[in-house]
Amino acid sequence: MARVVLELYGIARRRAGTAAVAVDASTLGEALVALERAHPALSGEVVVGGRLAPHWRASVEGQAFVEEPATPLSAGARVLLLSALAGG
Repeated sequence: MARVVLELYGIARRRAGTAAVAVDASTLGEALVALERAHPALSGEVVVGGRLAPHWRASVEGQAFVEEPATPLSAGARVLLLSALAGG
């Protein structure tokens, strides 16, 4: 597993009370499970059992949007989480 950073925007940032969360994960799904455990207020609306809720998007390094939980993450990766409903 590698240390990655999840950057939160909009309601995710407000509910978590922080702009970024560092977790140990080797895939997007593992990162989302760790985020949900660390910030239960995100469960159901932003993250649901290791997947993003339907209107949420993840961008790895700001280069590509991904949604597949098996998407690999490298050490130091930054994953942006934002709502598509907010124009993200």
